Amino acid sequence: MSLSRREFIRTLALAGAAGMFPGSLLANRQAPADLYQLPSFGNLRLLHFTDTHAQLMPIYFREPSVNLGLGDAYGRPPHRVGQALLERFNIPEGGRLAHAFTYLDFATAAEQYGKVGGFAHLKTLTDRLRAEFGPDKTLLMDGGDTWQGSGTSLKTRGRDMVGACNLLGVDVMTGHWEFTYQDDEIIQNVNEFKGDFICQNVKVREDALFDYRFTDFDGFNEDSGHAFKPYVMKDLGGVRVAVVGQAFPYTPIANPQRFIPDWTFGINDDAMQKLVDQVRAKERPDLLVVLSHNGMDVDLKMASVVSGIDVIFGGHTHDGVPGAMEIANPGGKTLVTNAGSNGKFLGVMDMDVRNGKVQGFKYRLLPIFSNLIEADAEMAAYIEQVRQPHLAWLNEELAVADQLLYRRGNFNGTFDQLICDALRQQNDAQVSLSPGFRWGTTVLPGQSISMENVLDQTCMTYPETYRREMKGAEIKLILEDVCDNLFNPDPYYQQGGDMVRVGGLDYVCDPTAKMGQRIQDMVLDNGDKVQADKNYVVAGWATVGAQSPGAPVWDQVADYLRERKSAQLDKINTPKLVNVAGNPGLA
Repeated sequence: MSLSRREFIRTLALAGAAGMFPGSLLANRQAPADLYQLPSFGNLRLLHFTDTHAQLMPIYFREPSVNLGLGDAYGRPPHRVGQALLERFNIPEGGRLAHAFTYLDFATAAEQYGKVGGFAHLKTLTDRLRAEFGPDKTLLMDGGDTWQGSGTSLKTRGRDMVGACNLLGVDVMTGHWEFTYQDDEIIQNVNEFKGDFICQNVKVREDALFDYRFTDFDGFNEDSGHAFKPYVMKDLGGVRVAVVGQAFPYTPIANPQRFIPDWTFGINDDAMQKLVDQVRAKERPDLLVVLSHNGMDVDLKMASVVSGIDVIFGGHTHDGVPGAMEIANPGGKTLVTNAGSNGKFLGVMDMDVRNGKVQGFKYRLLPIFSNLIEADAEMAAYIEQVRQPHLAWLNEELAVADQLLYRRGNFNGTFDQLICDALRQQNDAQVSLSPGFRWGTTVLPGQSISMENVLDQTCMTYPETYRREMKGAEIKLILEDVCDNLFNPDPYYQQGGDMVRVGGLDYVCDPTAKMGQRIQDMVLDNGDKVQADKNYVVAGWATVGAQSPGAPVWDQVADYLRERKSAQLDKINTPKLVNVAGNPGLA
């Protein structure tokens, strides 16, 4: 049967929409449904990505099916998942955007639409968006968590990502996991970064100022005590833009302080208000933005109490939120965004700024579908160069995934469970604990699990494992402490990670309860109830205090997978949740 010309064109259009169209939508403007063709609006364009966690290559990344919001955060983005998120932002079901922003039918949709991210594809898109709008009227911002999260970033101490960001053309960045290298390595990386590294809330300890090691560093200000530049001014086509940096406030608590002994952090919203007022008075900016690594809930609170900020471009919590939130404060209102993670999204804020005020804006969070965007040749060559010395390590095939392996979500993901099972097996432990990190890519069912996949979940500068005895009361205290970090009603007491992952242990969790009362009915996999005064053998990794004595966690997980040849999970130790039925952050 022959096709008519109209039927032939429609067939090509359907193939393109399914991700099968030959060639790139960026290379072929006649192709259907170009997600990246943005109508021009306003007189400046701000581009923003965050939390790439050193993922230079395209990856799969499943969005959460559990992201609970309680109290004032109930149902407020980012605390909507799946269908509830689609309805909130009027995203059609079943297409590319639904796949990008939700977990729905993830494995099947990922096979259909392909991988996301990749710095070579991100560069093609950012170059196009800058060229179309006018390079002198655009600014590219990196929200941090860029130098950590892959095997190559570990081996190069983040240097591979500094080079990639320089080639990408990043103008401004702030940090978090950047501070998990040694302080002299951080200073060296910042010196090699061609953009501006800014943090208003990172200062040198008073007792360290007398013998400070980095007095020659350009960002250090002895008078104010700032270890890095607190802000930077940019001229975008005649519009004066102030960009203030906000690093992750809890870095010395969530990560080892021993790496950065001379620096203090904190939310410091009083200092932020003071700095915003000073910048407004001194620099007379037309637009003042904050490049933040607070986490979205913290940003939303800060936007409500600090006046004078026009936009907060946020990171840390890996929330791919399709729209900008308008938050009222005593001085007017502030827009708040969050641009996801792993290089999966690029935020685009087009603004009309005249007479020193925002007259209007359009915000789009663009998914980076790597099969729709041609790889930039220069960036691709750079990536090949930095990866080549490590390919034998990265490419080792360890086992086969029997199911979808993912991490992101308030409670145990399947890859988390795999890590917990490996820790128990390799250390002959009854219980295992694994941090609720939000970084870590996804492996589809039936695919090989490579060493690189394991490193994507575990690669950091304090990976050592431990095996020790803990009383049941101590295990409960750990769970209660992390649960409060996640569900404390005051965002300023939240540190932005997910619940600690457990192996060999089930429990009941009431996120709505008070501190000390959220964790109940702890039971081992063998059915024994956990007793407060009894000792249990516990294995884990990523201790923030003193360095643990055991092997790196990736070696233990790799050995476990080599022995088993598959990643079959007997069970997932996800807690039984109570008092959260109907929450739009729960699938």
